[in-house]
Amino acid sequence: MAKQMSLSLSIFSIFSLLFLVRIIHGHPDYKDALAKSILFFEGQRSGKIPPSQKITWRSDSGLSDGSRAHVDLSGGYYDAGDNVKFGFPMAFATTMLSWSALEFGKRMASQLEPTREAIRWATDYLLKASTSTPNTLYVGVGDPNTDHRCWERPEDMDTTRDVYKVTPSNPGSDVAGETAAALAAASMVFRKVDRRYSKVLLSTAKKVMAFAYEHRGAYSDSLGSAVCPFYCSYSGYKDELLWGATWLLRATNDVYYLNLIRSLGADDDADIFSWDNKFAGARVLLSRRSLVNGDPTFKQFQMEAEKFMCSILPNSPSSTTTYTPGGLIYKLSSSNLQYVTSISFLLSTYAKYMMTSHHTFNCGGTFVNGPTLRRLAKKQVDYILGDNPLGMSYMVGFGPQFPQHVHHRGSSLPSIGAYPQSIGCEAGFHAFYNPNPNPNLHIGAVVGGPDQNDRYSDDRTNYAQSEPAMYINAALVGPLAYLAGSN
Repeated sequence: MAKQMSLSLSIFSIFSLLFLVRIIHGHPDYKDALAKSILFFEGQRSGKIPPSQKITWRSDSGLSDGSRAHVDLSGGYYDAGDNVKFGFPMAFATTMLSWSALEFGKRMASQLEPTREAIRWATDYLLKASTSTPNTLYVGVGDPNTDHRCWERPEDMDTTRDVYKVTPSNPGSDVAGETAAALAAASMVFRKVDRRYSKVLLSTAKKVMAFAYEHRGAYSDSLGSAVCPFYCSYSGYKDELLWGATWLLRATNDVYYLNLIRSLGADDDADIFSWDNKFAGARVLLSRRSLVNGDPTFKQFQMEAEKFMCSILPNSPSSTTTYTPGGLIYKLSSSNLQYVTSISFLLSTYAKYMMTSHHTFNCGGTFVNGPTLRRLAKKQVDYILGDNPLGMSYMVGFGPQFPQHVHHRGSSLPSIGAYPQSIGCEAGFHAFYNPNPNPNLHIGAVVGGPDQNDRYSDDRTNYAQSEPAMYINAALVGPLAYLAGSN
């Protein structure tokens, strides 16, 4: 037994050394990371789990979601480490997965189909949320305040599964605009492989966008504590109207959406891109028409996109972005890697557009070309995968050292297979405070990440650093595909 253990440790040490050598030479195994980043979404599934499920510690949950409103809202994803379905971040994650497939699908190889599956799991739910009741968009299932006072597996949920919605009298232009963007983007992903489904997605996107535009208002004002402080619309709803219209323009080429975009303007400053603030993302996407298609109509959006890039680049005189000593983009203290992955996506995408059109620009006196942006995006991705002062990968299951105490209910509690008895709301906190590693490996989950000094606390109670989320992973898929296809 001692010999066997020694041999196992030796093998593990060899694999660890090989991993470190790859990092030293600047090339983590991007293909492996890409596969794991997509597999993560299986661990977030709500609803009836299919036989093809690879994350076997998850089982059926939330099968009666929506019943309080007499509609079927089963399916979809739990947003992060809790058991709530928040429509706003779910829709953003769906848009980003779709954008990844559209921009980098040719580089995904065998991972393109799992990406489509991850998108469809979300869009099936978003279609239900958008069409179950006329003039209504369902935007959440589960009372977040009650849920956050419990620590239990989604399979054991006995908390209130309240249903939240926006209507003409209680509007939510932000969440509706994002939902329209998600459906429109996904319609293009499925256009060649499932034309009927693609048409349903696009027709629904148009209706949801009309709802968002005609009934103006922030969903935070309509729903209050059901979404705040968890996913308040801090940036307002103009960015989502721009974002939704931008995706519908790309999906339809209808001049109506171009006129809508023009009416919204292009003068809002942004040095961040996230589930809440979409200005930078919309401008990068619109810049494609200027750079790749040569349409001067979109030159203003290209200029705004480059202003954003100048606010990010470390050597730019107009940079507003802080970097850790180890070189990580640092925006906010809570779940900072969400901004790193989303900004890295924009860097990778704009680099692609620039290199396609042989375009360059200047930030003050600093020359910028496509490889400039690509190198910065690669540095951020490599940091996440272990090329950092701690030598830690912030993706669970990637590399020899990664977070073991992830802030995630299903991962931290024994699975139904291992422990069939129900684990109640309060009883689950024994696992929450347990110093042992999570019993279920949430492969591919990217956590909130280190602080401004590159320090990381592998502590389940420190949700700001140790909690994974859909939108962290969704934005990372594109950069990983870009790098996987380049190496």
